[in-house]
Amino acid sequence: MSEEVVRELATHASDIKHLQDDMDKLVKDMEEIKKSLAEINKTLSEAKGGWKTLMAIGGLVSFITGVAGFIAGYWGQK
Repeated sequence: MSEEVVRELATHASDIKHLQDDMDKLVKDMEEIKKSLAEINKTLSEAKGGWKTLMAIGGLVSFITGVAGFIAGYWGQK
């Protein structure tokens, strides 16, 4: 083999090594992102019950306020 071919092969081998290192880092980062997304999903699913409770309480308070306003308006006319 000529010296030029050997040099090119060494350069390509170095490039391949750097690409492999980058791919390994990407795979590691993707695993961390997957874990983070799983945690976010878990937190959101736990929060759903809390939001439903808050919405129910808000609806109940709105209903009571509406009834009280209706009664006050009705009695205020007499």
